[in-house]
Amino acid sequence: MKQLFAYIFLVVILSAFNTLSNVNEVIIALKSGNAVQLSKYFDNNVEISMPDKSNNYSKSQAELVIQDFFSLNAVKGFEVLHKGGNVGTEYCIGTLLTKNGQFRTTIYLKQKGNSQVIQEISFEKR
Repeated sequence: MKQLFAYIFLVVILSAFNTLSNVNEVIIALKSGNAVQLSKYFDNNVEISMPDKSNNYSKSQAELVIQDFFSLNAVKGFEVLHKGGNVGTEYCIGTLLTKNGQFRTTIYLKQKGNSQVIQEISFEKR
């Protein structure tokens, strides 16, 4: 009986560790201005807000929009100001440092399957 409980406990613990947060990988992609790497964490549809446009894009369209944004605003780095979340959601607020200035950046991730995906990303010029 003890073995059964130990097995169930182990399965529950391993399941919890299989549900991974992607926020750190997203931060790495932002620091390097890598739209392709960032898009790996996009949901099927992503809401993107920028100073000059805001819309809901498919995953492939969102990658192109972010790639264009990064090409116009060469990324020098990303500084995390705050991270947090609740069950099934996570967010990160930071400052994207570019050749054209700073952008307050907010990313919202939501649990989908065994990982979290970006559902919304916004860039506000400072």
